Amino acid sequence: MDRDDGGAVVPGPDRAVYAISVAAELAGIAVQTVRLYEQHGLITPARSPGGTRRYSGDDLVRLRRIAELSRRGINLAGIGRILDLEEDNAALTAERDRLRADADGAPPATPGHEPNRHATAC
Repeated sequence: MDRDDGGAVVPGPDRAVYAISVAAELAGIAVQTVRLYEQHGLITPARSPGGTRRYSGDDLVRLRRIAELSRRGINLAGIGRILDLEEDNAALTAERDRLRADADGAPPATPGHEPNRHATAC
């Protein structure tokens, strides 16, 4: 949990606290649309012990992204593929950044410039 500027406690982005009606309203879509996205595997909300759907801030971001892609005319199968590719890209970027940090500050290779392999030792 975090605090907003006014001192109120707000849930972290990964904490599932929003009911489906609240999530739909915050994402600017209908409840039935949220259910449709779930049926197509585009969103997987957490469930309370009683089975009630609970959405996180991260889920809201994902719902907005899905809705944006849908408004652009992309079908649900295409949206699923786009989301998968975006997640893969984010994971690869994070891994690249981690590897660069592990290299202890070694300068990254400049694209198109390879070390001189034919240099002779003196």
